[in-house]
Amino acid sequence: MPVTPTPLPTAETPLPTAELHLHIEGTLEPELAFALAARNGVRLPYADTEALRRAYRFEDLQSFLDLYYELMGVLHTVQDFEDLADAYLARAAAQGVRHAEIFFDPQAHTARGVPIGTVIEGLGRALDRSEERHGVSTRLIMCFLRDESAESALATLEAATPYLHRLTGVGLDSAEVGHPPAKFAEVYAAAGALGLRKVAHAGEEGPPAYITEALDVLGVERIDHGLRAMEDPALVDRLVRDRVPLTLCPLSNVRLRAVAELADHPLPAMLAAGLLVTVNSDDPAYFGGYAGDNYDAVREALRLAPEQLRELAANSFRAAFLEDDEERRTRYLAEVAAHRFA
Repeated sequence: MPVTPTPLPTAETPLPTAELHLHIEGTLEPELAFALAARNGVRLPYADTEALRRAYRFEDLQSFLDLYYELMGVLHTVQDFEDLADAYLARAAAQGVRHAEIFFDPQAHTARGVPIGTVIEGLGRALDRSEERHGVSTRLIMCFLRDESAESALATLEAATPYLHRLTGVGLDSAEVGHPPAKFAEVYAAAGALGLRKVAHAGEEGPPAYITEALDVLGVERIDHGLRAMEDPALVDRLVRDRVPLTLCPLSNVRLRAVAELADHPLPAMLAAGLLVTVNSDDPAYFGGYAGDNYDAVREALRLAPEQLRELAANSFRAAFLEDDEERRTRYLAEVAAHRFA
């Protein structure tokens, strides 16, 4: 039986946004993890949901990833992935998300014996009814794990070819340091030949040079994170000139210690520089908040004015892969322009 998402209290008029940096596996809340574990006969090494929440204290990206992959062990069936995506969409919609471009990591599942078709079919079922059920339009982006081999990425792309009608693009995630974008040049070229859009994580823990490499070697259209771009003025000039979107994740940056505290986040400076930055939640079950929570947090910690928040929201729709539905993009931008802050 499907697990029904728990309704959440919301503000009456949340700011309309698009979420462009969201790992569906990172939306696995402790309650759903335990429900799926019970359904699939998986024993979690935590006494209860509160004990699991206490485990969400990370020293760095790798310590987060260790727990992240451990908890994926509760996901086995089409229904599990459908429930996971549906729970996220319910929470996102409650916080103002009108369009979501959702990442998933097939290699993390196929390595456990879960077929890629099970993953995509389950996610697809939830996405197919998302507009009707939640009022959220969706896209699906398949990510390659950068700490796996380039050969594994190519094999994953090949395995996904029967499901290309479900996919909008490809991405690159997981541990960044020591795994430069160029490692995946061949698979990105192959993905582009199949008509898939291209994004990549770069400049979170890795240096600004990884951002340049992702642009020049992989041909990406958006940079996920891109936090360290500000260390390279020439790169900033390029990103501004070419209107390359950066999908920032403020609460994630603090939890993974890329930024000491939210008040130190370079978001205001990035806006002032003219960068096309957006606000997203990354792995919200682990990092303390969904899209609306991130907007609320930066509004308070960085003292952002309503027009800055409106610019961030508009940027999210401008950066979305909605070229096949410009009427929808225009409608969403109109919603942002009409929004009135309390």
